[in-house]
Parts: sequence; structure tokens; C-alpha cells
Amino acid sequence: MENVVEFTNINKKLKSFSVENIDLQVKKGFVTGCIGTNGAGKSTLIKMMMNLIKADTGEVKLFGLDYKTHEKEIKERIGFVYDGNVFFEGLNLKDIKRIVGPAYKQWDDKLFYQYIDRFELPINKAMKTFSKGMQMKASLAIALSHHAELIIMDEPTAGLDPIFRRELLDILQELMMDDGRTIFFSTHITTDLDRIADYIAFIQNGELIFYKSMNDLVEQYALVKGSMELLDRDTEKAFVNIHRASTGFIALTHNIQAVKHIFGETVIIERASLEDIMYFYKGGMQLV
Repeated sequence: MENVVEFTNINKKLKSFSVENIDLQVKKGFVTGCIGTNGAGKSTLIKMMMNLIKADTGEVKLFGLDYKTHEKEIKERIGFVYDGNVFFEGLNLKDIKRIVGPAYKQWDDKLFYQYIDRFELPINKAMKTFSKGMQMKASLAIALSHHAELIIMDEPTAGLDPIFRRELLDILQELMMDDGRTIFFSTHITTDLDRIADYIAFIQNGELIFYKSMNDLVEQYALVKGSMELLDRDTEKAFVNIHRASTGFIALTHNIQAVKHIFGETVIIERASLEDIMYFYKGGMQLV
């Protein structure tokens, strides 16, 4: 399976934060969701992916190319969708097209206007008059109009109302019908990724906790509920973390089969959401 993005042993130290030993491959033709709390390192990875900051050690490649010798070629093939307006607020979409279009060899005017119509965006109104949702659509239209193969989205649904978030996710699902396109979607709103993601990269405190397919997560991770008397030093090894209460325990496991073998029918096993997984891993828990 071809990789669009490859991080190999990446380390980056910032003033009060560091990204350490990141090995990550973003697979072509799929949606990869990058989850983690605010400040976990998601935006740092994206900035390195776009060559806005450089790793201290390790190697970043996109489409099998490195930025040292192929920066223009790489940036021709990626589109970035941010969680706000990145253009001068006095410009309208016609102005932006006139400025941005010539920078891309594959810019497609016809496609640009198709997306403007589809997203119901005013072509002659200044960007400062756009709502956050409209700004998001404008960024997406521009990214798609130069036939970007990799769409990078940094917290694109943050601050959007539920109706527009649903609409944006529907748009992304339609885009993925083109097998050649790849989406890297960074968010702390994990319910969005439950709907559209194929793979999940979980970042915590600058470290990659895991990179797994959604199918693997469903098969391996679960919430387990049972009575406190079932827990001892040996049985607790089946869990990532355990929350105890007077009524019993609830725990996260990354080995459902082991839990079934140890506890049999004495516990309740439920599917773990991405939010559940993030919650139980918080605070230096046992790693996979």
C-alpha cells in the first residue's frame, strides 16, 4: 500500500514542548484522523508535513519526495484547510483566485467555480463577511481547485455548529470516492472521525501512542465493566487503565480476547469510542 506521507524517527524540540520518535505513514486513498487533546502535538506534525517547521532529527517525505530538493513539486500536490480565514480579510474569492491560481500548474478555473456554486459561496463579498463555516468551504474549494492529491485539515470542525459539521463531513465522504485523494484530518472532536476515518493516529504529549485502522480499533479496544472483586494484580494486566468506584470498575482494554479468556461471562464488554480511548489513556497509562 502506497504511503503519501512518511515520518521516520522524527524529533522536534520547541520551547515548552517536544515531539519524540515519531514514525508514521499516511496511506494513499484513505482518511487518516489524527487525534489528541489540545497541545498534544497534532499541529506540530502538520507544520512539519507542510515544511513550516523542520524536524531536529529524522526524515519527512511526501509522495516519496523530500522538501530539500522537491518543495515546489510537493506543495503543488497538497491543499491545506485551516480552522479560520488565512487570506487577507478584505479580499473576495475572485481576488483570491486571481492571486492563488497562477501559483499552481494544475489550477482549474472551471472546477473552482463549480465548487463555489456547490458550496453556495458569494464570489464578490469580502472574506471578512464570511462565517467560519463559509471560510472553511472557501479554503476547501481553493484546495480542490488545483487537484490536490493530499488534503491536510487542522481542526476544521472546531467551533462549527452541528449542522455545518455534518455537511462538511458529507462533503469529505463524497470527495473520498476519488480513490487517488488522501485526507489527513487533525481534530480533538473525535465523533467526527468515528464517521469518516479509515485510520487513526493518536498523539499524546508529543508521542505517537498508536496508528491503527478503525477496524483494528473495533476489534482490539473495548470498555469492560465488572465488580471490584474480579480485580487483582494479574487480571489488571489486561487493561490500559481502570476507573474504580463503589459500584464496580470500568476499564479500557486493547486485548478483547484476553479479557474474554480471563473473565468469561462475569464482565460486560462494550465498544469503546475514540473519545473513550483518549480519556482512558490520559495521564501516563500503560502503552500498547
